[in-house]
Amino acid sequence: MSEAPGENPSVVSEQASPGNSSVGLQGGAMRSVPAHLRLWTLVVLGLIADLWSKSWAFSELKPNEPRNFIPGMLDFNLSLNSGALFGMGSGLVWLFIGASLVALVFVLYLFSCSHPKQRVVHLALGLILAGALGNLYDRVAHQYDMVTLKPSADHPEFSLIGTHVPGGKDDNEYIHIRPWWVTGGDRAIPRSELVGDVKRVGVVRDFLKITPQIGGKDIWRWVFNVADVFLVVGVAMLLLSFWFQRPIPDAESKSAATATDS
Repeated sequence: MSEAPGENPSVVSEQASPGNSSVGLQGGAMRSVPAHLRLWTLVVLGLIADLWSKSWAFSELKPNEPRNFIPGMLDFNLSLNSGALFGMGSGLVWLFIGASLVALVFVLYLFSCSHPKQRVVHLALGLILAGALGNLYDRVAHQYDMVTLKPSADHPEFSLIGTHVPGGKDDNEYIHIRPWWVTGGDRAIPRSELVGDVKRVGVVRDFLKITPQIGGKDIWRWVFNVADVFLVVGVAMLLLSFWFQRPIPDAESKSAATATDS
C-alpha cells in the first residue's frame, strides 16, 4: 500500500500524545509487545527492589538506632507511616487503598492511550505502578493498632503505633499498647489523654532519611522508601514528557487519521 500524500510516519509516532485516544485505541501501546515489555519489566523489577529493601531494612536494622549509609547525605532510619505521602491523613487506610486502586486504573488508562514509540512515558508509568503497588502491598499486609495522644506541655499531638493489649483490670481507665519498636512491655496510657479510641491501620514501611541540614534544621524531615522514590521520579518523568512533547498540527492530525482509516 502506498503512503497517503503528506503522511510522515515518524511525526505521528513521536508526537502522539498519551491523551490521544484515537492513537491509543487504534494500534497503540496496548497492541505493542515492546511497549508492554518496557512497562511490565520495570514494574516487576521495581516491585522486587522495593519489597526486598523493606524486608531487609526491617530485619537487619534496629528501631531508633539510625545507621549512616552515605555520610552527610543519607541514613537508614526505621519508621512506620500510617498516612499518605509525608504522613498526611494518618489512619485513613481504606481511603488510601481505594485511592491507590483508582490511581492504578488511571495509569493503565494512560498506557492504553499512549503511542508504542513513547518509551519515556512507558518507563515513567512503570515506575509509578511499581511504587504504588509496593506501598499498597504494605497497607494491606502490615496492620497495626494506633492511638493518638492529645497535645500537652511536653509534646504536640502525635500517634503511637503498636499492638493493643486488651483484657487488663484497668481497661476502663487505660489503654495498654506495645509500641512496634519494642519486643516486650506495654505502655498504659490514660484514656483521658487520647483522641478517640484504638484504630486498626495499615502502615507503610519507611527507612530512608535525608540528613543534610540548613540552619540546624533538616532540609527534608520525612522518612521514605524505595517505592516513594519510584513514584516521585515516575511522576517527574511523566510531567517532563508531557511538557516537552510537540503537538501535532491540525493538518498532520488529519493526514494521520486518513492514513489510519485507509
